Amino acid sequence: MRYWIETLGCPKNHVDSDKLAGLLASQGYLVAESPEVADLVVANTCAFIEAAREESIETVLELAERKLKGARLVVTGCMAERYGDELAAALPEVDLVAGFGVPVEMKTSRRLVRTVAKDVNDLTVASFDLLELPRPASDAPWAYVKDAEGCDRRCGFCAIPTFRGKQRSRPLASILEEIETLRAKEIVLIAQDLASYGHDRTVSERPYERDGHGIIELISEAAKRVERVRLLYLYPSSLNDQLIEAIMATGVAYFDLSLQHASGPLLRKMRRWGDGNRFLDRVRRIRGLDPQAALRSSFILGYPGEREEDHDELLRFIEEAQLDWAGFFKFSREEATLADGLAEQVPTSLALERLQECSELQESITARRRHELVGTTCEVLVDRPGRARSHREAPEIDGVVCLPRSVPTGWLGEVRVVGANGPDLEAVPVSELVDGLAR
Repeated sequence: MRYWIETLGCPKNHVDSDKLAGLLASQGYLVAESPEVADLVVANTCAFIEAAREESIETVLELAERKLKGARLVVTGCMAERYGDELAAALPEVDLVAGFGVPVEMKTSRRLVRTVAKDVNDLTVASFDLLELPRPASDAPWAYVKDAEGCDRRCGFCAIPTFRGKQRSRPLASILEEIETLRAKEIVLIAQDLASYGHDRTVSERPYERDGHGIIELISEAAKRVERVRLLYLYPSSLNDQLIEAIMATGVAYFDLSLQHASGPLLRKMRRWGDGNRFLDRVRRIRGLDPQAALRSSFILGYPGEREEDHDELLRFIEEAQLDWAGFFKFSREEATLADGLAEQVPTSLALERLQECSELQESITARRRHELVGTTCEVLVDRPGRARSHREAPEIDGVVCLPRSVPTGWLGEVRVVGANGPDLEAVPVSELVDGLAR
């Protein structure tokens, strides 16, 4: 029996797919070369914004056309969690719609078991929590590690808490065991609210969960086990000096800050903390400690009530902050969120115009900052032939460092930057020989 998993959406979904793949392997399944030759085809979907939902539906329909006659097609992930019954009724091509993001104590495991059982009627597998399923060793030099599921925040634009639930932090020992099992050189810690790791366990009424471990200890312990530790998705209100220093101590001075805007009044409407000046204080603090630190963020354009002066404030912030990387997204109206019921909805055409203006400004900043690196040296990790990353680039998100293809995958060493092409750099190894291969 062979399986194929098609994963959409954020890195957290990729971790879920890895966990599901490990479970399937334990049941005797082998990974297929393509969905056309698989006995079980799984679509792990994303439901964060409208565009992601549309892509998920298109992918499911494509997989339905491509799969073997008689093969089972299962839809899981955020779309299944959020729209389970509705999705099942709308997609007769699908054999099963089954979410797996809800903790075991909130439901039985029957829905997920059906997705992986060799016989769809075989429901004898014991209950389990996907978050704690084992994973196989990483087939790349890096790997994502999810330290928690769910979120306790209630941002005005985000529906994730409605279908992923409240934050559930994993025990520190479990995370560290997974890191060691993955055998990767770089670990990328992820969660909906990464910096709040451990808060829920500290205040839990269950004594066995009050272990008191937080994000600082997690970073420190992870750094003892791998060469690189990177963090994604940090709320700016959580980025205090202690956390900044803990990240700096790992040697990977990369800060992915979830800012969303720079206008204080608009951020209040989003139920978010901060404003442009407070964010700039954090940026200056980081660069004061390490001028080579890399900063990334994401911003929403067209949130209800966004005025022209709010947009101008964001443009000023982008220019002054000089972030290395930034992503811009048009506001997506989501059910069961505060923003869904707000007046002053911004016309789509205006939101897109503002998004384009911000994107063009940031592209010029990124290109300039990358060009300034020409002639410098840095340490890189080779992800695959010809492609590497320094501390400045997160996998699958930012630009890359292009190297001669003769440098082996997994090599970690010094290179000299010899060119820049937009977001990407060109470099050569500093040493004359890399594992016996000429430069």
